[in-house]
Amino acid sequence: MVAAVAMAAPEAELMGTLPGTTAFDSDTYSGYLDVTDTKKLHYVFAKSLSNPETDPVVVWFNGGPGCSSMLGLMQENGPRVIDDNEDYLKENPEAWIKKANVMWLDSPAGVGWSVGSKADENTNDMLTSQDALVAMQAWYDKFPEFLANDLYLSGESYAGIYVPYLAW
Repeated sequence: MVAAVAMAAPEAELMGTLPGTTAFDSDTYSGYLDVTDTKKLHYVFAKSLSNPETDPVVVWFNGGPGCSSMLGLMQENGPRVIDDNEDYLKENPEAWIKKANVMWLDSPAGVGWSVGSKADENTNDMLTSQDALVAMQAWYDKFPEFLANDLYLSGESYAGIYVPYLAW
């Protein structure tokens, strides 16, 4: 007897297109990851264009503190970018999804589209990294097919504090 388990990403969080641009070249998702009853971190995830089944998962954090990781998505390493002094999206020839599955995570709660109660705004570096860990566990619940892939944590600026705490 053979038992099979179907693992699939959350269809309701699958994105189609952004205004003024063509459809994404890979499956791209946007949604929320529950950290507590009141704290939810926003993410965007794009599957690799190369080999999503085996390519690594890269998690990107912008720093600040207080800078949305959507900046990284839309101006640095995402599949579509908006350059300075431009008002349109264009394909990024250096998009990280060429060789990796990438998740951009808005952290801490209150940054970007991440949400929380007024009390959730009282945070520190350790709590921010602990919340990111809970969010990543929630992400793996949504995307269990990536559990076997290598994982890389990355970011810039103050993420140089968050990422080592999270890795620790």
